[in-house]
Amino acid sequence: MATPTARQPLTTYRSVFADGQFRVLYGTSLLYGLGFTVEILALSVLVFTRTRSPLLAALAFGIGFLPQVVGGALLVSLADRWAPRTAITTGLLLRAVPGLTIGLLPDLPVAAMLALVAAAATVAPVSGAAIAGLLPDLLDGDRYVLGRSVFGLTSSATQIVGLGVGGVVLGVLAPRQLLLVAGAALVVAGGAARVGLHHRPARARAAETRGVVRTSITGNAALLANARVRGLLLAQWLPAWFVTGAESLIVPYTGALGRPASSGSVLLAALPIGMLTGDLLVGRCLRPTTRERLAFPLAAALGLPLLAFILHPSLALAAGLLGLVGAGFGYALGIQRAFLDSLPSALRGQAFGLSTTGLMGGQGLATPVAGVVAAILGVGPAMAVAGAATLVAALALRPHLRPRRAVAPYAVRCGTWCPERR
Repeated sequence: MATPTARQPLTTYRSVFADGQFRVLYGTSLLYGLGFTVEILALSVLVFTRTRSPLLAALAFGIGFLPQVVGGALLVSLADRWAPRTAITTGLLLRAVPGLTIGLLPDLPVAAMLALVAAAATVAPVSGAAIAGLLPDLLDGDRYVLGRSVFGLTSSATQIVGLGVGGVVLGVLAPRQLLLVAGAALVVAGGAARVGLHHRPARARAAETRGVVRTSITGNAALLANARVRGLLLAQWLPAWFVTGAESLIVPYTGALGRPASSGSVLLAALPIGMLTGDLLVGRCLRPTTRERLAFPLAAALGLPLLAFILHPSLALAAGLLGLVGAGFGYALGIQRAFLDSLPSALRGQAFGLSTTGLMGGQGLATPVAGVVAAILGVGPAMAVAGAATLVAALALRPHLRPRRAVAPYAVRCGTWCPERR
């Protein structure tokens, strides 16, 4: 991959969408995001309606996330062992099973519903990693970075649209019917991937593969053993972990202001709206070299607005601060090329799966930790602590957030990898 120069013209989103294969990949990802978001909303409403238990409703809302950590740790090597089209299609179709089954079987016990969603979530990282690993094959140079930006924008948008539209649709359709819609969307996504994507061979050669679990564990260990890859993974993980901890306190913060819990929706929407804005500005308006130079300042600034929460800002000011936090996530676009260039080809899909797994696992752990800190210090100060932790993490990871010269590619040898000699 060529090193970007200041003389390169700005890459446009139009040039990204000019690739037909990217359009197919994007369409399947869009349907997946909407289907997944609508499914968890409908499931939580269905479980609460049937049990009247807030605990079970909350468990239903989050059951699709935590099992992905298990799948990312044990199964994600399938993203490289299978052909990309096969991995993507299989993952999407398996993910459709819970919505269709729950929607078609009205007497299914709640425990069975949760078990179905958890099982499907375990295999979700395989298709996600396959999608991320295929993207560099479709887009080269800075088009790859903008392609990643498009997926980031879509992820934020599907959360906003999926929850908003799903809430409106629930006024017309029963939760079981909405689950059927979600499952159907995932089936359509899987069919589109099977028909629209070209066949490409698996990245890992069959002769080198071992058991799926063993390969996943040894591949993850090899990736984490490399200081450059480990640093870039942490640069993507730590800020998101700490900000998620602060985000989990938004509803209690509105209560601390004396506002009803429903007011928290304004603050909850502010962060993804900021992420959309930041990705658009950083991805579209900055040249590659500028984007990479600003990765560290943006990551460091990410935590600064949260520091103001120690002063208990008003609802309107808090929304603006959280919007700035979300915009700071544009820093991640500045390290995408470096991360891709640091990976061995045969472990590329697994590396992206590991990135997602670590991100989700850390976010899942950050929320209870933030709750404990809030119980000790108060909600506003706990959010400020999360901001300070974000700033400290950015400073500690500064070498990985700053541009550096291109390094030699890596090769997989005997289960390990090392720089190739020329």
